[in-house]
This record gives sequence, structure tokens and C-alpha cells, in this order.
Amino acid sequence: MADKLYIQPLTLIGSPQTVAGDAIRLAGGMAYAREFAVTVTRDGAVVQRELVTPEGIDEAFGRLPDSLGAEAEAQWTGLRMAHPPLQLGERTIRLDQPQIMGILNVTPDSFSDGGKFLDDPEEARTHAGAMLEAGAAIIDIGGESTRPGAAAVWEGDEIKRVVPAVEHCVKMGAAVSVDTRRPGVMEAALAAGAHIINDVSALRHDPRSLEFAAASGVPVILMHAPGDGDDLHSNGNYANVVFDVFDWLRAARGRAIAAGISRERIVLDPGIGFGKSLTENLALMNALPLFHALGQPLLLGASRKRMIGALSNEAAAQKRLGGSLSLAFSGMQAGYQLHRVHDVYDTVQARNVWRGLRDTALTDFSGLAND
Repeated sequence: MADKLYIQPLTLIGSPQTVAGDAIRLAGGMAYAREFAVTVTRDGAVVQRELVTPEGIDEAFGRLPDSLGAEAEAQWTGLRMAHPPLQLGERTIRLDQPQIMGILNVTPDSFSDGGKFLDDPEEARTHAGAMLEAGAAIIDIGGESTRPGAAAVWEGDEIKRVVPAVEHCVKMGAAVSVDTRRPGVMEAALAAGAHIINDVSALRHDPRSLEFAAASGVPVILMHAPGDGDDLHSNGNYANVVFDVFDWLRAARGRAIAAGISRERIVLDPGIGFGKSLTENLALMNALPLFHALGQPLLLGASRKRMIGALSNEAAAQKRLGGSLSLAFSGMQAGYQLHRVHDVYDTVQARNVWRGLRDTALTDFSGLAND
């Protein structure tokens, strides 16, 4: 088996000036990394690992197997790649800072809202307006629950749920993503004005999805989930969950590009909570900065996830705000551009405070020694 390489940022810092510039700006955002683990695996086992700062990266690359030279340069470029804004209708979503994506589930069995937004369309419209007013950059609309054990939904029913919500949000001036894995729903939602395809199966559920997404020309979000078919949570067997998810997302991106989707339109999501144990989810959260090495914008969807309940005396989904904010904050620290959340107002407030801290760190020279 061929050697594999992973360049993982380990130490995140407030500003590059505190280390005399020996740091990089992750993905053109507001997060900076100082130390990196350059790891080589063979047949799943780590055979080489070196800790370096940017000043020593070229020497570290020189000690890698020759076969990994091009991959090393690609990952190092990916870590530092600034991504252009997403142009979604009349809205421009900048990717040099965290943006909040508000969740609107129009399903009868949502784990977080119990189906109230499907039963009461007016409440759904009010909720969408409140999220937009609170600062959501994108409204993500889904008509099928993807929680473990949820029943599959007929495509026609999903369209009936999703399209009215899309139409209303577009009329409000919102940028809209459609959370679906069915090409018929994608087509109907885009026709109703949606701007992004968010597929939790990474365009694998239906063989027509890749072709449709490529022809549509809209951005796509590809999420890691180990299962195929209707059960996305199955087959979660990992040798190393962090490296395995990294490899899986790289392959998903490759399939999308081969199908004709331009790289600039691909966003990647490590799939927190999908087919992963508590320990595996925590490992992924601690390794979030690694995925910048793929050179794509990144989305984190950890809001109200089961892992929060597992760490807080089995708190119900509606009582996981504190945990959701903690995970969102970790994602912001890691430089993630998009954050898919239920509690928009609170997350936007947390983001604004986080940004204040970042701005101050970048302009505060009081801690520097006089040379």
C-alpha cells in the first residue's frame, strides 16, 4: 500500500506577530497555526512523524519519501489557501470569517424540534425570519430527518415539504441551501430559488446526483458519512477516524471534480455525529484544522448533536445550547468558514465576541519584547 501524508496544525495562536511571523494564516481566515505534525502512514500504521513550525517545513518535506513530495506541497498550499466569497443570488458570503447557517427542518420527526415547523408553516416562516434577522448568512432547509433510525422519505413528499419553505425564504432575501440527497428534490429546490446543494451522502445516494449537481452550477456541500443506501450511520469502522475521514473527503472531492463540479464550488464537512462514536467525534473535533489541508472551504455541523447529551447527563436536544456553542467556538478557533446551527442568535453573538478577541489579538503589540 502506498504511503499517505497528513499535515496537521497542532498549535493555534492569536496572532503571528507573537511568534515573530513563524506561523501561517489558515485558509485566509482569522485563525493562525504555529506548529504542525507531518505524519506518514503505511498500511495504516504511522511510520514517520515530525513536529515543525513554518520555518522548518521545507526541511521536513525534504525528509519525506520522494513519492509524497507533490502531496506535501498540495497540502501545505491547501492549509494557506484563501477562498473567494460564495455568490448566492444577491448575497455575497465572505469566507474570510465564520458565517452562520441556520437550520430549518420541515420534517415530522426532527430530533431537535419535533416536527413543529412542518405542522405549522406560519411558525416555520416566523422562525426563518428570526434566524435571518439574527444574522444567519444562509438558511439550510431539509425535508428528511437523517438521525439514526429515521425512516426514508418518498421524494414527492420531501419536495412538498421543502419547496414552500425555499420559496418563502428566497422572498425574504435569504441565501438558501437545500439539505437533501435526492436529485429530484435538488432540482425542485433550485427551481424554487435555492442556491446551494447540501448532501449528507456526498452525492452518493443516487447515481444521478453527481451529474445533476455538475449541470446545476451551484456550490455543493459534501459531508462524510460512512454508510451508503438509506442508513448513513452504518459501517463506521475506522482504523484512525481522523485520517480515514480525511481520505474519504479527499476521494469525495475527487469524484465530484471528475463529474464536472469545479473545485471552487465544493465545500467539505467532516460529518460530526454520523456513524461515529463519542470518542471518534471528540477526536475529529480536536483535529478540525487538519481538513484545511484539503484546500476547500469547510462546514461544521455539531449543533445539538448526541455527543453533547452524552457529555452532559443525557440532556435533551433542546437543552444543548451550551455544548453547541462550545463546539461552534472550537470550529471558529479552527478556522471553519460555515457553521450549521439551530440557535442562530446565540451563535452569532458568540461569533461576534470571538471575532472581537481575534481582532484585538491581531492589533495588540503590548506583549512583544522590545528588540
